[in-house]
Amino acid sequence: MRVVDAEQIVKTYRVADKAPGLGGTMRHLFRRKHRDVEAVRGVSLVIEPGEVVGFLGSNGAGKTTMLKMLAGLMQPTAGRVRVLGHDPFRREAEFLRRIALVMGNKQQLIWDLPPAETFRINAAVYGIPDDVARERIDRLAKLLELEEELHRPVRKLSLGQRMKSELIAALLHEPTVLFLDEPTLGLDVNAQAAVRSFLRTYNAERGAAILLTSHYMADITALCDRVVLIDKGSILHDGPLSTLVDRFAPLREVALELTEPVAPERLAAFGEVESCDGLSVKLLVARQGLAEALPRLLAELPVADLTVHDPPVEEVVGRVFAEASRDTQQDDGDLAGAAAAVEAGASL
Repeated sequence: MRVVDAEQIVKTYRVADKAPGLGGTMRHLFRRKHRDVEAVRGVSLVIEPGEVVGFLGSNGAGKTTMLKMLAGLMQPTAGRVRVLGHDPFRREAEFLRRIALVMGNKQQLIWDLPPAETFRINAAVYGIPDDVARERIDRLAKLLELEEELHRPVRKLSLGQRMKSELIAALLHEPTVLFLDEPTLGLDVNAQAAVRSFLRTYNAERGAAILLTSHYMADITALCDRVVLIDKGSILHDGPLSTLVDRFAPLREVALELTEPVAPERLAAFGEVESCDGLSVKLLVARQGLAEALPRLLAELPVADLTVHDPPVEEVVGRVFAEASRDTQQDDGDLAGAAAAVEAGASL
């Protein structure tokens, strides 16, 4: 059974459209105007058991809205969605026992109580026997290096410790599907690494499917083989991270350390010269021609050291969104031009 099977999901919000200023406020008071905003536009998504999928997009792209629909907190305006064979919005007990939603900017812990007390409440809600709950709490706390903090009030914990506690609370019932919205938000480097390691272990041991949103590309590269890019409510890319890099980063950087200077004209025969500073040279070489260029470089140039780099993933993802934005602006311009032409024809 597919873990997530969403087909042509649409979510539209009806929002008030008020003009600024006192006049706009008075008009809005007596004659309200509204407009529809599409947060998600015809998104189709399939996730298989055990997959870890990165869900990327800029602020307002529709990521959190999509997660909330998959978790059953919102109902789609149109389309069909099934998670573990259930309609999420019906919020059936069997469905809720098998999923978890963790949001980095929300918390379920009780502020003035230790995390251990929240865990006991969650265990009771899910009907987990006391001895089983204790064993799971101890195991998860050990994995997250949180044993000593379980009995301190939540308000006295650091942000990283609170986030780790949130994960324990969400995973106490051992869900098979995890929806994680910015789980490392605001954490320091060490805490981020601990959370990533924990999620990797949980996925390997339990075979849980994970849909992860994050603005930290290190989360995506460390955990996800597959990425889904969403922009303005529509999917731009769905596939392996390596395919994304191949598609939107056709060049690779070749850094050379030479034993003697070489004229830039000679270097240009191997690729675009990005920089040439004495004996340090950086070339941009087409990915498909790299296998042929490297032996020639070593044979024809006085090379002391050579390294090949892929562009940073952040740069690749930024390029995808920039390209999508240009296409949208071009489409808007074409529509405006067509409308102007129709209007001009009508006037004639």
